[in-house]
Amino acid sequence: MAIYRRSYASYSGALTPAWSRCLVLFRYCRQNLFRSKLQTGFFVLCFFYPLLCLIGVYLAHNLSFLERLGAARNQFAQIDNRFFFAFVNVQGTLAFLLTAFTGPGLISPDIANGSLPLYFCRPFSRAEYVLGKSSVLAILLSYITWIPGLVLFAVQASLAGAGWTWDHLWIAGSLVLSFWIWIAILSLLAMALSAWVKWRVVAGALLLAVLFFGAGFAQAINGVMRTESGHFFNISYLIATIWKTLFRMDVDLPISATEASVALLIYCAVCLLLLLRKVRAYEVVQ
Repeated sequence: MAIYRRSYASYSGALTPAWSRCLVLFRYCRQNLFRSKLQTGFFVLCFFYPLLCLIGVYLAHNLSFLERLGAARNQFAQIDNRFFFAFVNVQGTLAFLLTAFTGPGLISPDIANGSLPLYFCRPFSRAEYVLGKSSVLAILLSYITWIPGLVLFAVQASLAGAGWTWDHLWIAGSLVLSFWIWIAILSLLAMALSAWVKWRVVAGALLLAVLFFGAGFAQAINGVMRTESGHFFNISYLIATIWKTLFRMDVDLPISATEASVALLIYCAVCLLLLLRKVRAYEVVQ
């Protein structure tokens, strides 16, 4: 429309609340997640183990021949903290692999194409940008982690009765807390690598390297120095230590859950600093 006609007018409709601006990024990023058939297929595959666990819970309470098996029933169909701990381990591994597929592509295209100034020239802060991008991973991983975990716990509680539910109610809290700690670590790590590496494939490979090579590096330090301090370089070992403590597993741990939590907080702080250092409206090149 030509300016000289003076027939234009400003927008007079309803304004979007300021707190919901980050959801705009979530809405558009979510549309790009399942354009790949491989990624969609892997996401569907992540629901197979929860389905098997659900069938196992049902069989444990509804098949009469399991009662006649005696010891076999106690070994196979006993639903307790070990059952849910195995669920957390399997779904946590699948969540990591799904993050390796989806995480590196969240920020790297914006930086590679120089589109960050287009975001920040609007009333959109860096914190809202990071929150909007991270919510994509957080909600996606929630679909395959703590949400099916709570469904599984609810089914078991309804079949086992009120007595079992009150005695094992802490398992539901351990499920949610364990998965949210893992989701926060994966989201920050994936987004930090995505911000500093412009190539999506390389960023995904680095995410795999951080966990797998970190485990090897930790074992090398423990073997050479004859110490247990090398475990602090192994993120997967740190999160496993917290999970075992939350699910009250009777195992001897070389480091405490408090020490593991402090180490993970340091890793999250470093990832957040790297992320905020790279996510800005302009970059000075010397």
